[in-house]
Amino acid sequence: MTSASTPESAVSEPWGRVDDDGTVSVREGDQWRVVGQYPDGSPEEALAYFERKYADLAGEVTLLEVRQRRGGASAADLRSAAKTVRERIAGASAVGDLAALQARVAALEDALTEASATEAQAAREAVDAAVAERTQLVEQMEAIAARDPKTIQWKQTAAEATALFERWQAHQATGPRLPKAVGQRLWKRFRDARSVVDKHRRDFYAVLDETHRTARDAKQRLIERAEALASKGEDGIGPYRDLLDQWKNAGRAGKKADDALWARFKAAGDALYGARADREQADAEASREKIDAKRALLDEAAAIRQERDTAKARALLTGIQRQWDEIGRIFPRDKERALDDELRKIEQAVRAREDADWKSNNPETKARQSDMSQQLHDAIAKLEAEAAQAEKRGDAASAAKAREALQARKAWLKALGG
Repeated sequence: MTSASTPESAVSEPWGRVDDDGTVSVREGDQWRVVGQYPDGSPEEALAYFERKYADLAGEVTLLEVRQRRGGASAADLRSAAKTVRERIAGASAVGDLAALQARVAALEDALTEASATEAQAAREAVDAAVAERTQLVEQMEAIAARDPKTIQWKQTAAEATALFERWQAHQATGPRLPKAVGQRLWKRFRDARSVVDKHRRDFYAVLDETHRTARDAKQRLIERAEALASKGEDGIGPYRDLLDQWKNAGRAGKKADDALWARFKAAGDALYGARADREQADAEASREKIDAKRALLDEAAAIRQERDTAKARALLTGIQRQWDEIGRIFPRDKERALDDELRKIEQAVRAREDADWKSNNPETKARQSDMSQQLHDAIAKLEAEAAQAEKRGDAASAAKAREALQARKAWLKALGG
């Protein structure tokens, strides 16, 4: 409200005055506008009261300017705050350069308008990027849903699906808000793909659970059969091996169950093999005297090599072999094989002597040797005559040739024992 007249002023300053009746006015251009009354105080107090109100408005403008310069605050929020301050400055009950405040707010609003346009563009770009990122998450989940459930490694795939869902939640919490229709459409695609993945996973584990249950039941029956073999002792090892082959073909029952089942099955087998080990230990104890007896026979067999008469050597060997067989089997088997190998060497030596005697005493062989011996005697006589005749003729070359052939025939004759 602008005063129509200029009453007597008790106090007057460049931007405000106080009339004698306590009315306070502010100067706006060439006019004065009443801003209120302060009848209960001095004119100075009245003027200071309304100047403080101006200072409060100026402080708000300064704060907006500082926030705009520092950045970080939304330009749209600052524009809204600036508009509120501008409206409060217009017609404010305050004393001060209100026009200057209005000019500062106007300049601030101009700057914020440009910043708002930049922010809006950045916001649109951020939304576009968010849509692209969320679409990528959707496509990755749909790609998992499209895989053949039979070929999927579900432990790894379930972790992938969980990670995608966590990224989706984080993006919703920290990313820009998407347009409602776009956000709902992307979420529906993501949710549907995730539901397919969950269904495939549940189906897979349902089948796996059934497979594990079947294998577990089969192995439980094999354990019962293996444990029933305990009364057979060592004789149960063969049937236990058959059960072991069936165990290998029974399939998996799950790691934890398999470990527990195998421990029971193996314990049943260990009992059978333990019975065999006990028997072998007893056999080994019982074989100590037999080993000593066979080693004594081997010492006796050393005389066979010294016997020149092959028939007597064979007789000695036969006696030793008979005693050897009467002693019986020895455990462990490797010691028995070592002793048998030593006796076998003696047997082979006797057999070799017998073969040599047979060859030398064979009538057919002797007849052939006699016939050959006669032929060599005839050849030697002939060659001696040829050599003598050549020497008489003085034919040294023919004589030397005949002598060389003569030496060869004599060597053959000696080899035949002739």
